[in-house]
Amino acid sequence: MVKTLRVKILTVSDSAAEGRREDLSGRAVQHLAEKQGWDVLASEVAPDEVEAVQRHLRAWLKNADVDLILTTGGTGLGPRDITPEATRPLLEREISGLSEMIRAEGSKKTKRAVLSRGLAGVCEQTMILNLPGSPQGARESLECIVDLIPHIVDLLQGKTRHE
Repeated sequence: MVKTLRVKILTVSDSAAEGRREDLSGRAVQHLAEKQGWDVLASEVAPDEVEAVQRHLRAWLKNADVDLILTTGGTGLGPRDITPEATRPLLEREISGLSEMIRAEGSKKTKRAVLSRGLAGVCEQTMILNLPGSPQGARESLECIVDLIPHIVDLLQGKTRHE
């Protein structure tokens, strides 16, 4: 029996956190996760502030009820784009190949994809993945690696047998 992945989504956006913009990226990521049959336990918004992002991530990691945390936004080069800097200190190990694959696949559609600084990594048995902030960029980035995620989660949980 295949276990349903437990997912939490954090949109990092000043304008969405202030209510000036609808969270379309978080919604796009949630739709794709649900399409995979994953259980989306939470979808929240935080401003582009290291402390706010880390507060959400730490709270979610502390409860240990999540297999995958997806962030969207804050991965660009703007002065307020801090999601990788907020995420990196919480990671025990990075999965740099996933981030590289996302940028490589994205660059087939737009050269600007290489400007994303998103990270992928692990904290205990939870995978954390930073996705771009545009709905299309977030969706396409997740789509290109979505088939790898269940295997990664299995490995994190010590399930190394291939059946």
